[in-house]
Amino acid sequence: MRALTLFTLICFPAAAHAALKTKSVEYRDGDTVLEGHLAWDDARVKPDTSAPAVLIVHQWLGITDNERSRAAKLAESGLVAFACDIYGKGTRPKDANEARQFSGKYKGDRQLFRRRVNLGLSELLKQTGVDSKRVAAIGYCFGGTGVLELARSGANVAGVVSFHGGLDFPTPTSGDWTRTKVLILHGADDPFVPVKDIEAFKNELNEAKVDWQMVYYSGAVHSFTQKEAGNDNSRGVAYNENADRRSWAAMKSFFEETLGAK
Repeated sequence: MRALTLFTLICFPAAAHAALKTKSVEYRDGDTVLEGHLAWDDARVKPDTSAPAVLIVHQWLGITDNERSRAAKLAESGLVAFACDIYGKGTRPKDANEARQFSGKYKGDRQLFRRRVNLGLSELLKQTGVDSKRVAAIGYCFGGTGVLELARSGANVAGVVSFHGGLDFPTPTSGDWTRTKVLILHGADDPFVPVKDIEAFKNELNEAKVDWQMVYYSGAVHSFTQKEAGNDNSRGVAYNENADRRSWAAMKSFFEETLGAK
């Protein structure tokens, strides 16, 4: 029996992940073509199923291997995961300076930002087997701001999770938070999110009577889930393995509560 087990492991090492499927999905905002990334477990998500789903909003470089790998992890847990595209098909910053310009366009126009995120949500809801009553959204950095805009827009999502996202908002009174729960996962040493923004954000949530949680990770700065950020905290952006692992666990616990996902 042991020999058979070893043979199986050697000859079929990827069998456990054979059901993972991915594909690119094109959709539109008027004349602008957008291209998202969809991931699901083909053995668990069928046309007659009712699976929970998660929208992923990318960081300022657009959809990268980071978003694709997170989508795969979510899919392996039985969720349908869709990384939406804010910038447009083939439109990707070549460096940090260009990324600042790209992301700044949407942070400066929150209505446009909301529309692009909501279009991504609409596309996710069209996918096979998705339970429209069990949908959440997660976002990283720029995308963390994006999922908060999704919640502010009154979108019908069970919860949103912001990983090291910006918390500023020019006109908080225009938000409609009534439909969703909020989880903020934040680096305790993040120099790019001022205390005044955090306090204003908390006040906004409390005034709207939002069910919210905020978790701080000691020793973590901005971009703590992004390995490509390096490990130099003095730059204000750096990967933090503990914060990455713990924040993912916090998200999973949140999804157990909001989506019934295990």
